[in-house]
Amino acid sequence: MKYSEVRQYFPILDQEVNGHPLVYLDSAATSQKPVQVIEALDRYYREYNSNVHRGVHTLGTRATDQYEGAREKVRKFINAPSTEEVIFTRGTTTSLNTVAASFGRANLEEGDEIVISYMEHHSNIIPWQQVAKEKKAVLKYIPLQKDGTIDLEDAQNTITSKTKIVSIMHVSNVLGTINPIKELAAIAHQNGAIMVVDGAQSAPHMKIDVQDLNCDFFAFSAHKMCGPTGIGVLYGKKELLEDMEPVEFGGEMIDFVGLQESTWKELPWKFEAGTPIIAGAIGLGAAIDFLNEIGPDEILAYEHRLAAYGMEKMSSVAGLKIYGPEQAEQRAGVITFNLDDVHPHDVATVLDAEGIAVRAGHHCAQPLMKWLDVSATARASFYLYNTEQDIDRLVDGLVKTKEYFTNVF
Repeated sequence: MKYSEVRQYFPILDQEVNGHPLVYLDSAATSQKPVQVIEALDRYYREYNSNVHRGVHTLGTRATDQYEGAREKVRKFINAPSTEEVIFTRGTTTSLNTVAASFGRANLEEGDEIVISYMEHHSNIIPWQQVAKEKKAVLKYIPLQKDGTIDLEDAQNTITSKTKIVSIMHVSNVLGTINPIKELAAIAHQNGAIMVVDGAQSAPHMKIDVQDLNCDFFAFSAHKMCGPTGIGVLYGKKELLEDMEPVEFGGEMIDFVGLQESTWKELPWKFEAGTPIIAGAIGLGAAIDFLNEIGPDEILAYEHRLAAYGMEKMSSVAGLKIYGPEQAEQRAGVITFNLDDVHPHDVATVLDAEGIAVRAGHHCAQPLMKWLDVSATARASFYLYNTEQDIDRLVDGLVKTKEYFTNVF
């Protein structure tokens, strides 16, 4: 599939916003959905809506086949050894909370260390804060270089023999930084720690091979990778998942229930209590089919080109500061910036009047904002349906924004 053909599959982009053709540059928050995903959801509800793993009737069998078929698609997509290691959750946040609540509580003792970084999303900070307080563990942060990257020497100095858990985002949702997960995992394992990866911003944009990364857990969400909201994945190594206790209890995850004791089903179902997110999983499977048709390596290469083009064009706007790595190859398709003396929310408001959707705020990364010494930033995030023309529109909008506030003040 050529990139010139991709946009046609996203009907939401074919509209005007505030009298202008829509330019959607907020895919790091959530991506748009192609017709293939929308139709897959529609078919489930129209043709074979049923619960899974329970009834022996035709609709139930078809729904179960599609649901478990989606699990196999995920397994291949991330190169997990087995579908037993693929757990469907509500999203990255739920996945990370599951690891913290189950593995963290069972394996941390007073004085043990949890290591994260200053660039983490709140969903990869707060669960560790909570379990650290409960277990009297120590939460440590790997420092960042001036360009918002992690130096492996800093990682080696921060991760010690007392470290039990290292949890790092694969790609920063603010800086776009692509972190050296494979090398960080090696350092973690050398010190007897496990490696947890927040893959929310990497799974949509590049090839993921959990075996090559040698991470112990990998979490991601469907809605950032052309899939539906409300569904995500937790990958975990089988030997770790087998030793972990579920954090939700009820139907479907049980093997036997007595009056005083119960036992759990085998993996992955012991972590999927209640009626699962059936339509979401099927939609995620359709999204994976769509992304595979284009190719993860091709998507990343395309985003590198867009990022390089965007940084070059945006740098021409007087008073505009870009955060994160200077080389496009070091980042995914995210450009976070501020415009002199104009609050990011005002920037986003003026751009919206031009039909351009960007994000403004702290991006659920307040420790990183403090590290950057700003209260908020604006962010343009690109995906496979964006073009250089979208970036040109953004730059024109930024020039108008600067002119507007210069004239006003």
